[in-house]
Amino acid sequence: MKSKVSVTFMLMSILFTVCLIASNLFATKVFALGNITLPGAVVIFPLSYILNDCFTEVWGYRKARLVIWTAFAMNFFVAVAGQLVALLPGASFWDGAEHFNYVFTMAPRVAFASLLAFLAGSTLNSFVISKMKIASKGRAFSVRAIVSSIAGELLDSLIFMPIVFWGTPFRALAWMMLAQVTFKVCYEIVILPVTAAVVKALKRYEGVDEYDENISYNPFRITDL
Repeated sequence: MKSKVSVTFMLMSILFTVCLIASNLFATKVFALGNITLPGAVVIFPLSYILNDCFTEVWGYRKARLVIWTAFAMNFFVAVAGQLVALLPGASFWDGAEHFNYVFTMAPRVAFASLLAFLAGSTLNSFVISKMKIASKGRAFSVRAIVSSIAGELLDSLIFMPIVFWGTPFRALAWMMLAQVTFKVCYEIVILPVTAAVVKALKRYEGVDEYDENISYNPFRITDL
């Protein structure tokens, strides 16, 4: 029997993929808020974790796993295509080569770091919220969303930041990692009422409220739906 997905699930999956690709490109810029420095990815990246919470809470861990791998496949495609375009000889009148190449020649390393970090972080995020949902019998979504986000974001940053910003002084890197995790978690806490309302509406609209009992949490079992 072939597994089917709803239009809502498909559209949210597309948004999730766009958020991931945009985050990897935005990560090439570092901005400052006073004494705090952050990569540009923090502007949009937390939304991917919010969507991940929605996927796992409504459709279950296995559907979330499929979306994660699909997003990374598309991200890899963009990174490779960008690299190929960067290798093409620029027109004589075009003066944007330096800036274009800076973004897209860094993209493979960013994509590699993101593949490891987000796969680990998002899988842990989904795993925690899924297990806590079973243990709590579906109650306390807000607590589950916060705890899972802290776990996932922390693991994500511990992997992503050292790879992307290799060579940065340890003290500066540590502060940047702490600031990034804090910012992302606070971002998700602030928007949590919206996330909870969306999850509730999705369950009602889709008629789905998946509990991941007796499933495999192996992150590589992509076809297990």
